[in-house]
Amino acid sequence: MRPLSECRLYAFVDTAYLHGRTPAALARQLCDGGADIIQLRAKDTPPAQIRRIAQSILPVTRKAGVPLVINDYYSIALETGAEFCHLGQEDFFGAGHTQVSQLGTSAGRSVRIGLSTHSQAQAERALAAGPDYIGVGPVHPTPTKPEAQPIAPDYLRWVAKHVPVPWFAIGGINPENLEAVLAAGVRRICVVSAILNAPDVAAACQQFKRRLAAGP
Repeated sequence: MRPLSECRLYAFVDTAYLHGRTPAALARQLCDGGADIIQLRAKDTPPAQIRRIAQSILPVTRKAGVPLVINDYYSIALETGAEFCHLGQEDFFGAGHTQVSQLGTSAGRSVRIGLSTHSQAQAERALAAGPDYIGVGPVHPTPTKPEAQPIAPDYLRWVAKHVPVPWFAIGGINPENLEAVLAAGVRRICVVSAILNAPDVAAACQQFKRRLAAGP
C-alpha cells in the first residue's frame, strides 16, 4: 500500500459525478491514471448503500495498492477495512471529539483520519487532535461545495510553512490554475470535477501527476 507521505494526487469516486459509470469502474480508471489515494464521497446516500459501494471499490484499490478513504462515516471505514476516513469540522469536533484516538477500534483495528480545515485556527485545532493528514480549502470556488467561500491566500502560505503532517489543497483545482496553486507552496492536491468531468479520466489523472512530479 502506498505510504501517505508519497501520495500527491488525491482523487475521488464521487457519486454525483458517475456519469453512468459504476463506482468500481471509475475507481479502476483513477488507479490506471496514477491516483495516489482515492476517496469515496457519496453525499445524500444511505449508509447501507455507501457500505456496498465501498465493498465494490476496495478490491480495485487494493489490487492497485491505493489507499481508500471513506468520507464522513468512520464506522463504515472500520467495518469495510478501508484505510482512511475523512471528516469535516462538524463531523469531528461538532460530534464532541477532541482527539482522533477517541474514534475507537474494532478487533484491534483502527482507521487513519483526515480532517478538513478552512482557516489557521481550524488547522491548529485539527493538528492538536492528531490526524494523519489535513485538507486545506477550498482554494477556489468549487461546484462540489458551492456555498463554501475560498480560503484566504495567507492561510495557504501559513500551512505551507507550518503544518508538519501531509496536507492536501482542495477546491476548484484544475489544469488552468494549477501553476498558481503550486507557486503558493502546495505539493499535494485533491481534484474532483476536473478529473471526473474529463472525457478520459485516466488521462486527466496522468496530466496532474506529470505536473506534480515535475516539482515547484
